[in-house]
Amino acid sequence: MKLSERAGRIEPSPTLAITSLAKKMKSEGRDVLSFGSGEPDFDTPFVIKEKIKKALDAGFTKYTPATGTQKLKELICEKLKKENGLDYKPESVVISSGAKHSLYNIMMAVLNPGDEVLIPEPYWVSYPEMVRLADGLPVFVPCFEENDFKLKPEDVKKKITDRTKALIINSPSNPTGAVYEESDLKKIAEICVAKDILVISDEIYEKIIYPPAEHVSIASFGSEIFKRTIVVNGFSKSYSMTGLRMGYLAGPSDIVRAIGNIQSHSTSNPVSIVMRGLEEAFWIDDEIEKMRRTFEKRRDVIVEKLNGIQGISCRKPEGAFYVFPNIRSLGMGSFEFAEKILKEKEVAVVPGKPFGADENIRLSYATDDETIRRGLERIEEFVKKIQS
Repeated sequence: MKLSERAGRIEPSPTLAITSLAKKMKSEGRDVLSFGSGEPDFDTPFVIKEKIKKALDAGFTKYTPATGTQKLKELICEKLKKENGLDYKPESVVISSGAKHSLYNIMMAVLNPGDEVLIPEPYWVSYPEMVRLADGLPVFVPCFEENDFKLKPEDVKKKITDRTKALIINSPSNPTGAVYEESDLKKIAEICVAKDILVISDEIYEKIIYPPAEHVSIASFGSEIFKRTIVVNGFSKSYSMTGLRMGYLAGPSDIVRAIGNIQSHSTSNPVSIVMRGLEEAFWIDDEIEKMRRTFEKRRDVIVEKLNGIQGISCRKPEGAFYVFPNIRSLGMGSFEFAEKILKEKEVAVVPGKPFGADENIRLSYATDDETIRRGLERIEEFVKKIQS
């Protein structure tokens, strides 16, 4: 049977592919050390698991409103007001099955065929695929390594056309860990207001940030940018509950209503017991801070070690849990590097090419200290062999 053109336009996720291959090799008894997965290695906080169990035992397993429970929406609004200075009402919030689901719903709700979406490059691999699925056109805006992979306002201006519909901002960023300064965000906001461009602000790594960097939402710079911004966030990363699939968005009422209609005819409500568990265990700042401090220590170790390997350079990320080292001087592209090191040293890294940066590879340090130590030793051995 012939597949749809839409299905033929997209590629499988390279991050999930690398993780799957590494797991397969491990199941065959091989000593694979994986830096592939964007998934915290911590357990989901005990209090959340207990509240979810409580909801299950209480029989909270039926349909809820398609866009999520009222109480959790109210808590999300409280969070956005308290932590981000954003004043939303519950009817301006949609809870979905993960932040990825929220982003997909946005593309389906706002894009028409041929609409252009500006995407900072390097980018999370799913952004352009989601745009294509919605019949839009991804337009990549380069973010140079010498600028710490951060989008510059003047580069945004160069890419705007009369078909530009939206701009994606991801801060902290996957794959680079870049965190945008307030001054640049304000200038980008001014451009988007002047050109009437929608901003999709993906803030899923907001809680995983390293001082002196600070998270600022672009939606907080006044009423004009606020009404042109959709804020996306979730619980997968900061609460270490990736498999429980719980994310949310907040934005303009007309867009939110459309997204609610889309969700009602696709997935309907997110998982009831997870929402109820979060209703009773929303504020767990101490648990989040423990994870953040651990990630910060790992970041410092991995960056120092990578920069000590001749032929590799690595900027220090300000957020998330990825490093994006440059391998240009090794004389091979990112796929070749990833394939060879997995085959020869049983180390799984993610090629940078699907992120728009073939001179880089991505390593996740959301893994244990021993894996990081042994993996870096193997990477150094591999690079030395190449150079010998």
